[in-house]
Amino acid sequence: MRKTIALAFAAAALAGCGVIPGQQGAGGEERQPETAPAAASEQAASEQADAAEATPAQSAPPQDAKVIATREASTGAGDQYGKARVDITALKRQGRTVSLNWTVTATDGKVNLHNGLGGGALDFTVSGVSLIDPVNAKRYRVARNGTGEDAECVCSGTQGQFLEPEEASTLYAVFAAPPADVTKINIEMPMFGVLTDVPIS
Repeated sequence: MRKTIALAFAAAALAGCGVIPGQQGAGGEERQPETAPAAASEQAASEQADAAEATPAQSAPPQDAKVIATREASTGAGDQYGKARVDITALKRQGRTVSLNWTVTATDGKVNLHNGLGGGALDFTVSGVSLIDPVNAKRYRVARNGTGEDAECVCSGTQGQFLEPEEASTLYAVFAAPPADVTKINIEMPMFGVLTDVPIS
């Protein structure tokens, strides 16, 4: 139910001014400099976000989830260090939006999802995740439910999530959809780097 409401808010925000190219904090798309690599890191001012509601970690991803891309990495955020695997289970176009679903599984040590995937130290969400269209040199940031400084991302909250080995957390984020002829896209994810050529269904 909450996911349905979040998607409805995303559609409303995107239909209004949530997809203005290059607008800070509004989500949507932004043109990348043609001289810079598509996956290059960007400097951005850290935003303070209201603490999102804690989402308990799950013990394992659903068995019927089809993995369309995966990546393993050593992770570190705060004082938590470990190794984890990210499995992309869906990247689905729905009208003017794209929904991304993935699972993070800790494989060693302690993995900090609490603020490891956000846009700053006090961002307890996955708003730091973005989609990169290397063909059109555009970056798509997580959609927001408004345009003000207090606008929240249409994505999972991660407050209190510190994964122990074999624990997993299933997460989601909603983005403005790229053009219809874009069938594959790169996903840039804090702690994990870039997953390339992920198919959009």
